[in-house]
Amino acid sequence: MLRRLITILVLIVAAGALAWALWPRPIAVETTKIDRRNIEISIEEEGKSQIRDVFTVSAPITGQMQRVNLHAGDAVTKDETVVASMQPADPGLLDARARRVAEAAVEAARAGVDLAAAQVREAEAQLAFAKEELDRASTLVRRGTISQRAYDKAKLDVETAAAAVESAKAQLRVRQRELESAEAALIEGGKAGGATCCVDVRAPVSGRVLRVLTESEQVVQAGTPLVEIGDPADLEIVSDLLSRDAVRIKPGAAATIEGWGGPVLAATVSRVDPSAITKVSALGIEEQRVNTILSLEGDPSSWAGLGHGFRVVVRISLWKGQNLIAVPIGSLFRQGADWAAYVVVDGKAVLRSLQIGARNTEYAEVKSGVAEGDVVILHPSDLIGDGTAVSVGPSP
Repeated sequence: MLRRLITILVLIVAAGALAWALWPRPIAVETTKIDRRNIEISIEEEGKSQIRDVFTVSAPITGQMQRVNLHAGDAVTKDETVVASMQPADPGLLDARARRVAEAAVEAARAGVDLAAAQVREAEAQLAFAKEELDRASTLVRRGTISQRAYDKAKLDVETAAAAVESAKAQLRVRQRELESAEAALIEGGKAGGATCCVDVRAPVSGRVLRVLTESEQVVQAGTPLVEIGDPADLEIVSDLLSRDAVRIKPGAAATIEGWGGPVLAATVSRVDPSAITKVSALGIEEQRVNTILSLEGDPSSWAGLGHGFRVVVRISLWKGQNLIAVPIGSLFRQGADWAAYVVVDGKAVLRSLQIGARNTEYAEVKSGVAEGDVVILHPSDLIGDGTAVSVGPSP
């Protein structure tokens, strides 16, 4: 009898232990209380700082540039600071064929000078003869030996001969200049002699040197970039946004500049470019990007350490809501086409459908479904369903 009683007690204890092990326990969850918050919707993207007007100083002539003594960061003054000095380049060397052609041109020009000089002497002789004829005609016309018409003809011959002399002299000067031009073609490097030093290139604006593009002494072609100059105080921010984000931004929108190593800076959107450019992302996806320009606001000393081309993080505000009933994004999930959340009521999870308004990455505005003071479950797992017993943890 005692043995049977002990067996029954053991079975009862085992059954109780099994029932206790299989009895459903409340699921531990993390919760938070619904309250009112300010919600701001913004776009965050990387950008860079840039000086609004950057001037590139180029070589005005082809020649030998002297070594540039400026360095990045040096201050320059408009029309005073010499950015670079250039000496006109010596003529290039002539090959045998080019030399023969140039020498032949010189000989032809000399022959032209000789011909023009002979024409001058001929015209002067004609003028001298015409003057003598005019003297004899003057004597004869006073005696009445020749007619007045013959006298006028002699005067005309003198004037014509004088004009011929002037024309011949002008032709001689032309031939002499042609000879000088032909002789100049024979000048080779190191023999020019008349090259002047130097052509000084001065700063077009006041500011600082951003980059020295060509530093060492060398021969450069006209138009070669030498130095970049800008005013570091005249900074702006440029960020290329996705086109779907850019259409939501209007000039004048408030923004902040962060992540550059200094304090958060206030800024305003000044321009959104009307055209997009195609860029390939790091994942190899083609994206349409739109350049957005922002102007910095406040005391320039607050961004004194920000230079040209520095990386920044741009946060542009699209919408702000004050004192709104807000639910954490981590408590929301989709139930069909609607948003839903679990509210803790009497130790159980109760499924609620929510109507959501504006939302950002942290909170969403609640228009209906929960009320201020309700406790919702954060990051509900698939073990939780409507009516599931939960163990409420401390609210953050």
